[in-house]
Amino acid sequence: GLFVFVCCGFKEDVLKFVDEVTIRIEAGDGGDGGVSFRREKYIPFGGPDGGDGGDGGSIYLVADAELNTLADYRFTRSFRAERGQNGMSANCTGRSGSDLIIVVPVGTMAHDADTGELIGDLVKPGQRMLAAQGGFHGLGNTRYKSSTNRAPRQSKPGTPGEARSLRLELKVIADV
Repeated sequence: GLFVFVCCGFKEDVLKFVDEVTIRIEAGDGGDGGVSFRREKYIPFGGPDGGDGGDGGSIYLVADAELNTLADYRFTRSFRAERGQNGMSANCTGRSGSDLIIVVPVGTMAHDADTGELIGDLVKPGQRMLAAQGGFHGLGNTRYKSSTNRAPRQSKPGTPGEARSLRLELKVIADV
């Protein structure tokens, strides 16, 4: 007799297994220091009271055992953490930017896309790796007062956060 084998055809478009992707990450810049002077009714010439800026948010990669593909990053390719707030008057320090967490499957290796350097290897569930450091806060004019310069007008800007392209590569290709 004639034996016909009919295979049920899987549509490859339904679930594409993505095992390598390049993303752009930018940590937040540090907030600038404030320049301000105390002005109140009976204190017309108060001293400097500009506060420091806040630190910029950093970007972390976190391994998650629930994920098994990098498909989420096929379309969303750019990630930016929050900038630190600038320093304000009355010695108020700016708020630090929120850190950004990028969830990746266990077994993901992160390379710097430009240099090819291996930045980290996420092998355990819950493992956390710093991918881009946020900028350091700037200093307000209060920090610059001295016995000779009692009304400093200088402040320090925050430093920029790290920015880089990451090539994420999934080591273990699970059975799909």
